[in-house]
Amino acid sequence: MTAGSPIRLILSFTVPLLIGNVFQQFYNIADIIIVGRTIGVHALAAVGASGPLFMALLGLTIGLTSGFSVVTGQRFGANDDEGVRRSVAMSAMLAVGLTVLLTTIAAWQMPLLMELMNISDELYADSYSYIIIITYGIVAMMMYNLLACICRALGDSRTPLYFLILSSVLNVVLALVFIMQFGWGVPGSAIALVIAQGVSALLCFCYMRRRFPMLRLRRSDWAFDREFAWQHLRLGLPMAMQFMIISLGILAIQSVCNTFGPETIAGFVSATRIEQLALQPMISFGIAMAVYSAQNYGAQKYDRIRKGVRQCSLVSLGFCLFAIGAMLFYGQELISVFTAEHDDLLLQQAMLYLHTSVPFYIFLGQIFVYRNALQGMGISSVPLISSIIELVFRGLSAFVLAGMWGFFGICCASPICWVAACLFTAGSYFYVQHTMRNLRR
Repeated sequence: MTAGSPIRLILSFTVPLLIGNVFQQFYNIADIIIVGRTIGVHALAAVGASGPLFMALLGLTIGLTSGFSVVTGQRFGANDDEGVRRSVAMSAMLAVGLTVLLTTIAAWQMPLLMELMNISDELYADSYSYIIIITYGIVAMMMYNLLACICRALGDSRTPLYFLILSSVLNVVLALVFIMQFGWGVPGSAIALVIAQGVSALLCFCYMRRRFPMLRLRRSDWAFDREFAWQHLRLGLPMAMQFMIISLGILAIQSVCNTFGPETIAGFVSATRIEQLALQPMISFGIAMAVYSAQNYGAQKYDRIRKGVRQCSLVSLGFCLFAIGAMLFYGQELISVFTAEHDDLLLQQAMLYLHTSVPFYIFLGQIFVYRNALQGMGISSVPLISSIIELVFRGLSAFVLAGMWGFFGICCASPICWVAACLFTAGSYFYVQHTMRNLRR
């Protein structure tokens, strides 16, 4: 990505990445659709009530592996093959250690987290069984995302997509078999998800062994270097914290929403899962910007970073406007996919959330562009602070406004935090660019 038209390179990298992100979101969305249509609204609410915990685990693995791969991308941009191999080996060692730690802590504290989320007794059993199976399957989630991020850092965003599509289809097939044929209920859906993610990780590993000769690691590449490990953790931990902080904000909203009835919970869950699909172009542009920025920063082509960010920001704005139109005009039809039962309250609450939040996608799209551009340049403090701003504004808004306006107050929480975080992140990016230009003079 260090030569040629920036936006053309970013788009060619983003498109397969976007499709891959949609399919990765499809894991949880497919589970919700399947249990909602085959078991019922209460099962949909049970899986959705623990949804923020699933997103937190997924976000942690994506954040850690994306941060590690920034170092790999910087070494690749600098034509440092040995550095690439050492980065891959270090990323693998850190991923294994953090997976064990994360699984242990999450499984140990899961009952407490479920209690904090205000999950009712009628939903608790199904919610707990679903999320605890996902927790013990974190290793599959971590390994796929690590291998996929390494592929992307080396410029190949297509192949992990193919494996992800295959495993997504496998997830749907296995979930239907486990629920409808074996009668495993909600746990069957979680088991299918973990198996499918494990298959995608295995396929990605086999491909990388053949496709990238530079990744044939030597014994010396596995030597543990504290300073080099810190270079990875310095980027991986803040990115993981960003996802965790954002997930905590969503968890806060979900915990407030869980105090309402099953129909309201199901409506909120359906709307937010549709929203997650609508946001994938913005997320994909952000990941592409992190790789683009990392490679050009490693090659010391700072003007290309500024040009790429400007062009990507405009294209992301166009996608946001398209998403706004699609969600406003076709939101009701999309919500209807989640359950075979016609429930007026579910539909009413879901549409209220969408109509309140979608006009503010414009701010959220810019957050992803500027935040990830800074991350690729090795500036992790600004994205972290931006995530904290999101958490504070989202949490306070949810608790305060829900008490004043009910469910509508919950709907207002995300737009408020997006505006606040966007103003801070965009301002910080332009300040960094201005400072860099002055230092080069």
